[in-house]
Amino acid sequence: MHIVIMGCGRVGAALAQTLEQQGHTVAVIDQDPTAFRRLGSGFGGRRVTGVGFDQDTLREAGIEEAGAFAAVSSGDNSNIIAARVAREMFGIENVAARIYDPRRAEVYQRLGIPTVATVRWTADQMLRRLLPSGAEPLWRDPSGGVQLAEVHTTPSWIGHKISTLQEETGVRVAFLTRLGEAILPTSQTVLQEGDLVHVMMRTDEIAKVEAAFAEGPEEGGH
Repeated sequence: MHIVIMGCGRVGAALAQTLEQQGHTVAVIDQDPTAFRRLGSGFGGRRVTGVGFDQDTLREAGIEEAGAFAAVSSGDNSNIIAARVAREMFGIENVAARIYDPRRAEVYQRLGIPTVATVRWTADQMLRRLLPSGAEPLWRDPSGGVQLAEVHTTPSWIGHKISTLQEETGVRVAFLTRLGEAILPTSQTVLQEGDLVHVMMRTDEIAKVEAAFAEGPEEGGH
């Protein structure tokens, strides 16, 4: 996958290096050309000097061939504008924006842009939003028969109750991560854009659960 990153600070540089090590092609955008020094001489991706929400700059970075976009500059407004341009102008589905002010994060989330608040930021969270696929094991019981895993959910589950998700997939939702905070859902909790879903399930049913989460809810079931 080709991935475009706006911002070559410590977070952007670390993200770019990790993604490249995983075999992806990467382009990094920054207004300050000296920032690219953080990437090191071994980085093989593109270095693009410019403003990350400028369409020509994004095109130079290969946004039209990209499968994901990360906005991790030092400015909240720049990050959210760039993320919206990537999503709305270029149709990039896997978009994530870094937000310094957690109070703003919920507002941005309503715009359909998953956000990662800096206070709670981890590279793993950002990577999971950019490269969503299957289940990511978090814990296994000693016998190996049961595990806690974060499972990628297709956007069609958004707006549905956790109880519906559990009934249709046969898993137990242990907790959600929403705006960087872990929450224990009730039967009435509704899945929102950007939620990370952590479930308890039998290890031998992982493939079945991944398929059910990827397939989406049955017709008409809210």
